[in-house]
Amino acid sequence: MKTRLQFYILSIFFLANTCLLSQSISVTDNFTAQDLVQNKLVNSSCATVSNFSVTGGNFGVQDSYGYFTDGGSSFPFQNGVILSTGKAVSAVGPNASLLSEGSTSWTGDSDLEQALNISNSINATILEFDFTPLTNKFSFDYIFSSEQYLSNPSANQCNFTDGFAFLLKPVFGGSTYQNIAVIPGTTTPVKVNTVRGSGTICPAINEQFFDAFNGTNHPTNFNGQTKVLKAEATVIPGTLYHIKLVIADQGNNLYDSAIFLKGGSFKSATDITTSKNAPFCSGENITLTANQSGTNSYKWFKNGIEIIGETNPTYTITDNTNLNEIIYTVQVTLGSTTCTSDGEIKIKFNPLPLLSNQTLIQCDDNIDGFSIFNLTKLDNAIRNNDLTLGNVNYYESLGGIAIANPSTYQNTSPNSQTIYAKVSNTAGCSSNAIVTLQISNNSIPPQNDIEICDEDGTFDGKANFILPTQLIGVPNMLIIEYYLNLNDAVKQTNPLTSPYRNAIPNTQTIYARAINGSDCYGISPINLVVNTFNPPNFQDELKTLCDGNSINLSVATNFDTYNWIGNNDFDNEIEVTSAGEYIVEVTDANMCQARKKFIVKSSAAATNIDAITEDFSSPNNSITITFTDNGGDYLFSIDGISYQENPLFNNVLAGEYTIYVKDKNGCLPIASKTIYVLDFPKFFTPNGDGFNDTWRIENSQTKPNSIIYIYDRFGKLLKQLNSNSLGWNGTFNGENLPSGDYWFTLTLFNNKTIKSHFSLKR
Repeated sequence: MKTRLQFYILSIFFLANTCLLSQSISVTDNFTAQDLVQNKLVNSSCATVSNFSVTGGNFGVQDSYGYFTDGGSSFPFQNGVILSTGKAVSAVGPNASLLSEGSTSWTGDSDLEQALNISNSINATILEFDFTPLTNKFSFDYIFSSEQYLSNPSANQCNFTDGFAFLLKPVFGGSTYQNIAVIPGTTTPVKVNTVRGSGTICPAINEQFFDAFNGTNHPTNFNGQTKVLKAEATVIPGTLYHIKLVIADQGNNLYDSAIFLKGGSFKSATDITTSKNAPFCSGENITLTANQSGTNSYKWFKNGIEIIGETNPTYTITDNTNLNEIIYTVQVTLGSTTCTSDGEIKIKFNPLPLLSNQTLIQCDDNIDGFSIFNLTKLDNAIRNNDLTLGNVNYYESLGGIAIANPSTYQNTSPNSQTIYAKVSNTAGCSSNAIVTLQISNNSIPPQNDIEICDEDGTFDGKANFILPTQLIGVPNMLIIEYYLNLNDAVKQTNPLTSPYRNAIPNTQTIYARAINGSDCYGISPINLVVNTFNPPNFQDELKTLCDGNSINLSVATNFDTYNWIGNNDFDNEIEVTSAGEYIVEVTDANMCQARKKFIVKSSAAATNIDAITEDFSSPNNSITITFTDNGGDYLFSIDGISYQENPLFNNVLAGEYTIYVKDKNGCLPIASKTIYVLDFPKFFTPNGDGFNDTWRIENSQTKPNSIIYIYDRFGKLLKQLNSNSLGWNGTFNGENLPSGDYWFTLTLFNNKTIKSHFSLKR
């Protein structure tokens, strides 16, 4: 049982590997150059071939060129010719090893280097032959495969690329080869670094022509390949040409590449031209022409089905509204030969833009039937708001010259005119729409002035106007726009925004435009009037209210209304009994308002006045008046005549003073008090003449309990006086003392002591 099971498993393994092997291409490398070209590649009666040669690497009994078949695999070509930079047979899959088989002694090709603008080519395989075409075009299909299509390359491998070229030139008179193995629609040669897919650190390029990076299970032993590409060229029938198919490594002999040429794909072709270039637009008459000289027979096909009866070299498409892509094919049999040449072209008619006819109504500034139209306002409506459509161009006649300034177009026919709009879509197809220009015959009745008061405090005749959204006599659903002048209103340029501050003081005329979408209903002038109300004597005023009294606040009697804010009083005056701010608001005949503010400040007479005196400091004696501040603004005096704002009086003489404190605002009473400034005599003359016979301090009685001690110069106490004494007469124990300086000490009731001296003169 165990032996049978092992046999069964081995059988499955053998069958699976056989299946895998059968999914690779097969390669035979024992064909001659003539066999490869004449029987495998060309195999056509539309060209004669000759002068065959093939060169490449020699690996003993193996070559770098040969014949391949798909071997039942998924390879796109059933069979064909392979040219490689290594062994041809090594191209057989799976992709299990890295091919780098060419030797360093195997040379490159100078024609290839010149065609690709490269150097240092190596390991070149070259297949050459001459051919004479019977038609004016030929082509063949190929795939480029390479080990340099690495799925995980390093950055320095991104620019390595093998090269190949399909070189063509006339045998006689042709000195320069033309490379026809290029990226479709360009002159760029097909190489690893010009056709590559995404997914690696190397940048993708022309990715639409790249097939895939290969895993292990692939029909070939290469890391990647292009899609099926076509090499084609235009030739002169009957002319002998030489073609050279060459592939080579570049830089070194590593990382082999190969060209797979589809068997039998070397075909003559017929070029089909169209009566106009693309884009083809729905409804256009397009004529196809098979460009093949000589007396030939023709058959035309639509999507592979023969169009019965069409046997001319030209065919006019009648199915020109079908928006699907259609393949038209022509089959040309040249003269009496068996050469059949095919041509193919794909035609797709693109839809026309769907446009809407429009009417634009404009206002007339002088009722002459002519005005300025901004045609561009219709752009979106004409395009049905399709933003994919192109610009709108306007024409006075179909097929004429586009209107140069569509935003400022003046109609050429009064009152009504028809013009045309043309729009193209992204495919380049265009349609026309009819545009009708009309002059509005609506009239807007005169509008009331818009009046506003100049209440911003500048009184410059300017104010901010809220512009109305409706006009008298105009349907409410219309939109109102405003402009500085009539010209702007007609052209709809420089619209005003609301609020608008008038530029001309006091009175300015602007223009209102009523619109219905893009249509003008009518234009009307509107006056903006600024009423200035700036009554005299309306600046803030300060008033004083004496404690316990009242005052009247009043303004002129010539205003329309009065309102004392917050006081519920509507007369021109009010009586107030308390301090504060009082505001009266008045209006004039235009209902413009002005406000005046009264600032009422309370005041009262000072009380409890007194003075602080600086005595015995002549000539620097001073008086400082003290008082109780009852909220007034006070002035001070020591004589009742001259008043000052400072309560300090300097350099006063000794004597009796009455001090005064009065309120600047006139609040009564004026407070007063009698005070004394004391000082001592600097000398006295006790000579019995009745003048200055005693020494005493005047008004000392105002300082009760004060004591004066008098000394001679030796400090001997001579006399003691109190505040009520009559003074010292210059004697001691009944004897007159001599003239000289004497000293005194004054001790006041607050224990302050004053010491100084005076002179006795006989």
